[in-house]
Amino acid sequence: MARRNRGGDDDAQIDLTPMLDMSFILLIFFIVTTSFVKEAGIDVSRPSAATAERKERGNILIAIRANGEIWIDKRVVDKRAVRATVERLHAENPEGSVVIIADKSSETGTLVEVMDQVRLAGVFNVSIAADQSGGG
Repeated sequence: MARRNRGGDDDAQIDLTPMLDMSFILLIFFIVTTSFVKEAGIDVSRPSAATAERKERGNILIAIRANGEIWIDKRVVDKRAVRATVERLHAENPEGSVVIIADKSSETGTLVEVMDQVRLAGVFNVSIAADQSGGG
């Protein structure tokens, strides 16, 4: 059997450019749509509440430990520096809210002072974190 040569089809190749373009478009799509998890920097034992709701986007996380330490953006912050720190973080993302994660053994006075400093910084969308287990 003789093989027929159809004039110049000897070096026929598959063009991979559309596949690479599609791969890059998918990569960009997944990078843009990914929501990054932010953490306060420490573990806090949160109180539980029966009416707790899941808040998807808390852009500024403030943690209060049982000993009264205040953590913002994985750093210990003095009470007097909370306002300036929140103002700086809020300027980076004006639509963001603040979530305060207070240890259940922390003092209420510290929580109130932190909330006051956050509101003085111009952020009025403030939430207090709690676990979603049944109340008692």
